[in-house]
Amino acid sequence: MTVNAQQLQADLFEVRRARLQAIAYRMLGSSGDAEDAVQEAWLRLCRADTDQVRNLDAWLTTVVTRVCLSMLRARRSRREDLTDEQVHEPERDRREAPDPEREAVLTDSVGLALIVLLDTLGPAERLSFVLHDLFDVPFDEIGRIIERTPGAARQLASRARRRIQGAATPPAADAKRSREVVSAFLLASRGGDFEALLGVLDPDVVLRADTPAVRLGAPEEAFGSVAAGRFLFGRAGGAKLALVDGDVGAVWIRDDRPLVVFRFGIVGGLITSIGLTAERSRIDGLKLEVLT
Repeated sequence: MTVNAQQLQADLFEVRRARLQAIAYRMLGSSGDAEDAVQEAWLRLCRADTDQVRNLDAWLTTVVTRVCLSMLRARRSRREDLTDEQVHEPERDRREAPDPEREAVLTDSVGLALIVLLDTLGPAERLSFVLHDLFDVPFDEIGRIIERTPGAARQLASRARRRIQGAATPPAADAKRSREVVSAFLLASRGGDFEALLGVLDPDVVLRADTPAVRLGAPEEAFGSVAAGRFLFGRAGGAKLALVDGDVGAVWIRDDRPLVVFRFGIVGGLITSIGLTAERSRIDGLKLEVLT
């Protein structure tokens, strides 16, 4: 490939980078992982015979989403393999420190609540929903990416949509149940009852913390009730039950200021996802009401 051809290829990729980054972030919920996925797509483009690529947008979307799908599946497969050291010292990309400002911009553009809810979905469900509902990718293309029929992709997106809508707009009875679940979660952590804590956590619960929360000692991510429970045990008990933008959550207050906000995804009476937010600009943008 000539120098001019290489530059043209790089220019074409850069034009599409922002969209690919947005897709990857919604798929993975981490800007660092999203950048890794986009970089892998660039490397594959460099190795590909682009003369055979008719639709570069579709080709790059396919590549980056398949990379994300592999990363999501790898996350799930290693949940049972986490050691005690990994729970307290999560593996991170040490090549470059996270950029809190960039994380805040990305999360604000998506909505922390949506990221928390997306974490409750399986990889194929998440991919189908994100691509179709957020990026208008047709189901026939999604089907090719996940190696299923367009009808199966449509069903996955529909199932994901129902789960997200049901969790995002709970009826009064579900809101009452959510309050009971979160109260039981806080009581178990505060009272030192590990079995009770596990009892309100879904076996496949996902815990994610933003960069400032990680600096305070939280794991960047933890998979499964045991791993998440080990970190939360005795720590979450200091948080107070609260409404976070109208949803039942919790807030850890120090010196009369909210230091960490807990947001929960709850399905079937179990906590399926927990998001920890300590970024000051994000907290300031939340409507918080401490419940007694």
